[in-house]
Amino acid sequence: MNPKYIVVGVFSLGIFVVVYENVWTGSPREPNPHSVQVAPGEAGAALATVAVPGLSPKAEAGRIAFEANCATCHGVNAAGQDGTAPPLVHRIYEPNHHGDAAFQLAVKNGVRAHHWHFGNMPPVPGVSEQDVDKIIAYVRALQKANGIF
Repeated sequence: MNPKYIVVGVFSLGIFVVVYENVWTGSPREPNPHSVQVAPGEAGAALATVAVPGLSPKAEAGRIAFEANCATCHGVNAAGQDGTAPPLVHRIYEPNHHGDAAFQLAVKNGVRAHHWHFGNMPPVPGVSEQDVDKIIAYVRALQKANGIF
């Protein structure tokens, strides 16, 4: 069989599947279940309501480091900011889904957008692993106080 016909056939089948799912059935594919959609709101508005608990000394040091290095994007008390960055006080960031090592890697290497539609997170230079450990203690304390753990 001519390879040209195979390519045309596969291409045609792909077009058929897309048209069938989106037009004829009236139901597009389900969105990625691990992707989070946020309804558009006021730019810079907090995306989560965060209760702040009493903090351990390590978590308090983490709060200070968070405010200096993370709050510009992730908002006050890790509540996120509409149009800028996601809330870290969110079920996606619970330890079973994003462990502490994920936070270390995100700060060191940045993160390709995969759950949210805010774009990629760049690395955060000048933040030590010890600082990130403190930031993690702060974020985990916020998560726990808000029923995420």
